[in-house]
Amino acid sequence: MATNIGMMDSAYFVGRNEILTWINARLQLNLSRVEEASPGAVQCQLMDMIYPGVVPMHKVNFDAKSEYDMIQNYKVLQEVFNKLKIDKHIDVNKLVKSRPLDNLEFLQWLKRYCDSVNGGMMNENYNPKERRSKGGKERCPKGSHRSSKSLQANNLHNSGSGEGMGLNKSFGAKQGITGGLAAGANSSVEIEALTKEITDLKLSMDLLENERDFYFAKLRDIEILCQTPELENLPMAMAIKKILYATDAKEMVPAEAREILHESATEGETDGDNEPIND
Repeated sequence: MATNIGMMDSAYFVGRNEILTWINARLQLNLSRVEEASPGAVQCQLMDMIYPGVVPMHKVNFDAKSEYDMIQNYKVLQEVFNKLKIDKHIDVNKLVKSRPLDNLEFLQWLKRYCDSVNGGMMNENYNPKERRSKGGKERCPKGSHRSSKSLQANNLHNSGSGEGMGLNKSFGAKQGITGGLAAGANSSVEIEALTKEITDLKLSMDLLENERDFYFAKLRDIEILCQTPELENLPMAMAIKKILYATDAKEMVPAEAREILHESATEGETDGDNEPIND
């Protein structure tokens, strides 16, 4: 399996036109740019194509527009990777920005992986359009238009049957309806605004958590490197650990780290001066 592919692998030399042709043929889509796949639904369906039943398609949002909705799709994809024990990091922060190069690289990797499963043979019984219909929030539920038409017909019928009533009753009823619609509209606007605010807050929280985890992983890599036996006693490693293990943000900590390096450099110059000169 192509779970770990180096950046110089031939997979990353596949052009975007070939990638798009491959996706469109497999999933019966009409993508014209690789960044159109940035919401993550395409990647989920490609995994569904090679591992039928593994991807919970009802959780995949094919109409994802906001970064929050895109992140939810990538969470589904990451869960599938974890379930299949696929060791591949998904850089969600980059992919949801819809930058062509980042999305192209991920799709190049995904194509290589799909080609490595069953020799790249497509399941002839797989119906991509039917599977997409199982995706969440893809389209309005069936019968919604029919229900709205029936509602309109009932409203017209009811309004026509009241022609025999007095002018005051008719005017009062219209006022009540107008007031009710206005109140309902205001409530809908408030609910929509609050929902958007909650969505934005969740998105910000997810991004902050990802950023925290990213930088923590970097610091952990540096710590492990500085703890290797061949490096841990070097002045540079000691200076870095001095900063890493500081319990609070004191200005003297960086100064102390610099002092370690300065002392090392001074000792080196002294040792150099004391070396005997061979005739």
